[in-house]
Amino acid sequence: MNKSPLALALLLVLSGCSFIPGYEQPELPVERTFNTRTEEMDQPDLVWRTFFRDPAMRQLIEIALENNRDLRTAALNVEAYQAQYRISRSDLFPKFNVSGVESRRRIPMGTNGGNSGSGNTTSGGTSGTSSNYTGPGSNGSSATITSWYATTMDVSWQIDLFGRLNSLREQALEQYFATEAAHRGVQVSLIANVANAWLSWQADQAQLELSQNTLKAYEETLRLTQSTFDLGTASALDVRQAQTTVDSTRATLESYARAVMLDRNELTLLLGQKIPDNIKPDWKPDGHQLADFPVGMSSDLLLQRPDIIEAEYQLRAANANIGAARSAFFPTITLSASAGTAGGSISDLFEGGSGYWSFVPSISLPIFRAGELMGNLDYAKVSKNMQVSNYEQAIQTAFREVNDGLAARTTYHRQVQAQNDLVDTSQDYYRLAELRYRTGVDNYLTLLDAQRQLFSARQQLITDQLDQHISEVNLFKALGGGWQETTADKSEVVML
Repeated sequence: MNKSPLALALLLVLSGCSFIPGYEQPELPVERTFNTRTEEMDQPDLVWRTFFRDPAMRQLIEIALENNRDLRTAALNVEAYQAQYRISRSDLFPKFNVSGVESRRRIPMGTNGGNSGSGNTTSGGTSGTSSNYTGPGSNGSSATITSWYATTMDVSWQIDLFGRLNSLREQALEQYFATEAAHRGVQVSLIANVANAWLSWQADQAQLELSQNTLKAYEETLRLTQSTFDLGTASALDVRQAQTTVDSTRATLESYARAVMLDRNELTLLLGQKIPDNIKPDWKPDGHQLADFPVGMSSDLLLQRPDIIEAEYQLRAANANIGAARSAFFPTITLSASAGTAGGSISDLFEGGSGYWSFVPSISLPIFRAGELMGNLDYAKVSKNMQVSNYEQAIQTAFREVNDGLAARTTYHRQVQAQNDLVDTSQDYYRLAELRYRTGVDNYLTLLDAQRQLFSARQQLITDQLDQHISEVNLFKALGGGWQETTADKSEVVML
């Protein structure tokens, strides 16, 4: 049965093979569960909108997701790789081009190709009609001016018999998904950074207010000490000791004032715009700003982290690149065809006998490339092994970060409780020391020590509470930061 060249080419494409190695996901190089004492539980059902309970924090995160420039750049990078995938995919299909040509040529009489009347000329192997004008040229000599018109449709198609183009398409697709996962990773990091910046701003504002209140108390103590000195019941040493606490607290106050301004600047940068006027830092350490985590989670949960998803897609892309390197050892088959019409005038293009066509199949077989092809294949295999190592390293790093977060979660609760007890004890110590000093039982050094201990205990409590909240946010980030957020579906992108 007689088959057309296009049908034969289609048959070759459909029967083409692939040299992409079979993909096998590497085993998790970590334990099956995290370092917890509870039984394993199902995957937790958390997204950032439910994890962060503070309305102001959620508002700030929403603003950052809309305006942050780093996240916007990551999103544009996804679009760029999506376009690269479409470019690579287009190589699997025939290319069609339509062109039109108008050509004019002056031939002096008496030269090769010239004549004294009407005739035909040949240009590029395609006949055209001449004799539009015969007469004197610009220098008085006779000349012939010919004209030629043509319309052409060209078709070219590289037959992917050995799967090289399909391997490159698969590589581009996996790289696109890796970039989409990287974009999600940037989003998760942004959410955590905004939350931590907001918590730090609140805590430093609380430290500033504590320093201001403490300074007022110290200044009042200094005033009373100065009065008792003037009355002769206190020594100059007591006055100087009271003055040192005032000066020290003033310095501490300025350091926290600076920290508050820096926190505000950092949060503004993360948001990508001015902080809304209705949002003010108000430290509420016991206000349950964050949701609780379930414990006893399986390490399989790590596979949903954006950086691990990205590493696996990069591994898949490297695996597909091996197929492209292998297929480069085999012939490249290209089909080219063109058809059109030509004539000496535009009206001639539509007359009978003006059509022409050509069909040019070609094959290119690599014979000697001085080791280039084998070098490319070896490089592709090494690149895959490197991606395997990167994938395993990403999992091990994630496992460590989650375990660190779980350890912090367990210990910070007890630490904050102990610090709360210390604040209460220091408050009683200060009250008793002040009473004993005013009644003349103890000297001023005991009161000064009690003041400093109470101030230090309150400062440390705010610091511990901040560290506890930040560790919870970092654990949320280590677990993927909201794994229910939608990601690109492979079937959807294939249809692009």
